[in-house]
Amino acid sequence: MNVKNFLIAGIVGGLVDFLLGFLFYGIIFKDSYPETLDIKLEFIFLGCITFGLLMSYIFIKWAGIKNPITGLTAGASIGFLYGLSTNFFMYSNRPLDTQNFIIDVVISIIIGAGVGAAVALVNGKIK
Repeated sequence: MNVKNFLIAGIVGGLVDFLLGFLFYGIIFKDSYPETLDIKLEFIFLGCITFGLLMSYIFIKWAGIKNPITGLTAGASIGFLYGLSTNFFMYSNRPLDTQNFIIDVVISIIIGAGVGAAVALVNGKIK
């Protein structure tokens, strides 16, 4: 595995994740996901970077994805499964809000697609 590609593509993917998350959760759906007083932005950032690195690892080590369109579709699939997983865990100890559940899964698909496209694009450009 090319470590340089893995790190650069993963960090770019993480930044895309962070920016799209801010757009969706911080601006577009701000009323559906109100900010809490104890939010730790640095942990959100680190979580985004980790997701970018995960996507980069999958694309570079296992799948060899370098085409942004292929990255977009693979990222959307991963985002769908990730969104379902996190929401199942999140609603395991609170009342189910079906609308927010669905919105969050759709947002996860879109963010996953963006991260996947970015990771694949960067992976394809770096030699």
